[in-house]
Amino acid sequence: MFSKEELVKEVDFKAVLSGGPGGQHANKTSTKVVLSWSLENTQLFTEEEKERLQDKLSAKLTKEQVLQLSSDHSRSQHKNKEVVIKKFLKLIEQGLHIPRKRKKTKPSKASKKKRLENKKRKSQLKVNRKKPKL
Repeated sequence: MFSKEELVKEVDFKAVLSGGPGGQHANKTSTKVVLSWSLENTQLFTEEEKERLQDKLSAKLTKEQVLQLSSDHSRSQHKNKEVVIKKFLKLIEQGLHIPRKRKKTKPSKASKKKRLENKKRKSQLKVNRKKPKL
């Protein structure tokens, strides 16, 4: 597993003017935080993990294999930085997650018997709806 502190050290942050909440305050302060992280230049992951991340995050990566995330939900630059870090770490964890393989199972004898009994019951119900033969 990767170290979150080491991963955050590889990230570059940039504060940008935000059009979010805050009225005129937003027009004169840089509260929006943009996170940039290069997948190619990271030293924390093996080549296999990098390939997995590249596959899972392909829609969010630029041509230079840089992941860019931003947050402008709050008027505070510090809160936006925390939000974007949490979002980034969650994305990386999801990207590295390996789903378990499904084990094939067979239906039990009891479930087979129950299914057949239900079929017989339904069949009998439909037969009883018909007009009797004289």
